Amino acid sequence: MAGRLSGKTALVTAAGQGIGRACAEALAREGASVIATDINDRTLAEIGAIAGITPRKLDVLDAEAVKAAAREVGAVDVLLNCAGFVHHGTILDCDEDAFDFSVNLNVRAMYRMIRAFLPAMLENGGGSVINMASVSGNLKGIPNRFIYGTTKAAVIGLTKSIAADFIRQGIRCNAICPGTVQSPSLDDRINAFDDPVQARKDFIARQPLGRLGTAEEIAAMAVYLAGDESAYTTGQAMIVDGGITI
Repeated sequence: MAGRLSGKTALVTAAGQGIGRACAEALAREGASVIATDINDRTLAEIGAIAGITPRKLDVLDAEAVKAAAREVGAVDVLLNCAGFVHHGTILDCDEDAFDFSVNLNVRAMYRMIRAFLPAMLENGGGSVINMASVSGNLKGIPNRFIYGTTKAAVIGLTKSIAADFIRQGIRCNAICPGTVQSPSLDDRINAFDDPVQARKDFIARQPLGRLGTAEEIAAMAVYLAGDESAYTTGQAMIVDGGITI
């Protein structure tokens, strides 16, 4: 069924590559007018060439830039928060700087985006907020994902709180919890290992389905949560994980 999001405006953060880009493209294919934000000029230029997508440079770590974007863009029907960072290591590998950066990008940036865009969404009658979380920290302890899992657990709390606070005002807020998904950022993490070939095998081995997920499979969930088909769904952590939490 095409055109599931016709007439809707969506804003996607970290839309330059990986899951964010797949989500932006999927929303546009279903008829949404997509504002694709990122900090990378090259990837923004690439995604801006796709029909239905308007690129916009935005650093979600810049509070004033986020406020300015909200003022200029106005009401959106869908706010999809994809920006995030995966830190590798245990608590002993996570110093204060690493802790602060992960919290700022994975949690505070979502708080900042929602707080900036929510008032116009409320004035416009409601909308769908979608936060990219993870199975790590929320549903399963993943080795060497201390601060990543910690921040993604916080995303679930943030999601459920917003859903509860604004359920009577037309706002739905849900989270997507992917397993391990093939993406440029995953490639970077794998290539940082001494033995990237074995590292990739290890990532695949922890997926009971026997393969990595694709960004398009996560985007399909985003399309569902963005559209009217999910009108009765709010405050949920939607798992798309290849069976890792079974």
